[in-house]
Amino acid sequence: MEGDEGSESSAGALDPVSQKKHAAMLDRLATLHQSRLQQSAARSAAAAAASPAFESVSAFLDRFAESRRSIEADLQGCRALAADPASAARLKPELEKMAASIADLDRLVAENSYFLPSYEVRSSLKAISALKEALEAANSELLPRKKFSFRNKAPKKDPTFLVKEVEEAKVSAPEKPDLAVVRETPGFRNKEGSILIKHFRVSEEGEGDFTLADLNSCEIYLRGRLRALFIHRLTNCRVFAGPVLGSILIEEVNDCLLMLASHQIRIHHARAADFYLRVRSRPIIEDSSGVRFAPYRLFYDGIEEELRDSGLEEETGNWANVDDFKWLRAVQSPNWSVIPEEERVPTMNVEDFKEPCGDGQSSAA
Repeated sequence: MEGDEGSESSAGALDPVSQKKHAAMLDRLATLHQSRLQQSAARSAAAAAASPAFESVSAFLDRFAESRRSIEADLQGCRALAADPASAARLKPELEKMAASIADLDRLVAENSYFLPSYEVRSSLKAISALKEALEAANSELLPRKKFSFRNKAPKKDPTFLVKEVEEAKVSAPEKPDLAVVRETPGFRNKEGSILIKHFRVSEEGEGDFTLADLNSCEIYLRGRLRALFIHRLTNCRVFAGPVLGSILIEEVNDCLLMLASHQIRIHHARAADFYLRVRSRPIIEDSSGVRFAPYRLFYDGIEEELRDSGLEEETGNWANVDDFKWLRAVQSPNWSVIPEEERVPTMNVEDFKEPCGDGQSSAA
C-alpha cells in the first residue's frame, strides 16, 4: 500500500517542466491526428476527381440525353442557317461540328459501357445511329451541290448507252463509310502483303486514335496503349494489338485473325473471322456470320503493366458472352461460336517485332 501511495504521489507531483513537456506531446499527437484526417480527405477528393465521369446508369443517361438534345438542336439551327442566304457560309462548319459531337457521343458510350446494362448500350447505339442518319440527310439536303457546265456542246449519245452509264454509276458508287472511321487519324491504309508495325509510346497517348483500313493479306503489330482503334475493310489479315483505353470499332473484316484488348468491342459485317479478346463489356456483333471467339493471348515485355494501367488486368470472361444484335431469340445465335481449345493459336510473343525507321512498315518477304 505504501508503494502504491508513493507512486501516486510521484505521478501527481510532476515538476512544471515535465508537465509542460507532457502537454506539448499531447498537442503534437492531436495535431498529427488532425493532419492525417485532412490528408485522407484530400486523397478521397482527388480519387473522386480522377475517377470516370459516370459511375451510375442514371448519371450516364442524363448526360447522354443532354448531349443528344444539344445535337438535335444544332441540327435545327443548321436548317435555319440554310434558309438564310447571308448565313449560308456558316452551314458547312456547323455540320462538321455536329459530326464531331456525334463521334464524341459514340466514344462516351464506349468508355462507359463496362457498367451499363446491355439494353442501355443497345438503346444508346440506336440513338446514335439515328443521329448519324439525320446528319447524313442534312448534308444531302442543305449543302449546295456543285453546278456543272460545259463550254462546248457535247455530242448526243445513244439513249441506250446513257442508260448503261447510269446503271454502271449506281453499281460503282461506294457507300459512305461510317462517321467514326472517316475521322482524320493516323493509321495503316491501302496496303497488301505487308508487315506493319507501330509502337505507341507514353508521349503519344494523347494522340492514340489509330485506323487500319483497306488492308489485304497483311500482318499488323501494334504495341503499347491506344486510345481508340478503328478497323475497316480487312481481308486475310492478322492483327495483334496492345490494350485500347476506349473502344474498338470493326467493320467489314473477312477471313482474319484479330487479337485485341479493350473496354468495348463492336463488330459489324464480319465473315469467317477469329477474335481473341479481353474486354470489360460484352462484345457486340451485327450483320456478321462465322465469327469465333477465344481469350486474349498476346505477350511482349511490359504488356501486363499496360493492361493494368488500362483497367484490363482482369480476365472477365466476356470474350465468350457475345451480344448478337441481329439475333433476338433466347437460344444461342448461330452467327458466332467459341473456338475449340485444340484449334486456338498459342500465346503470341511479339517481343521481337521492332518498329522500323520510316513509315512504320516493312514489306513481307
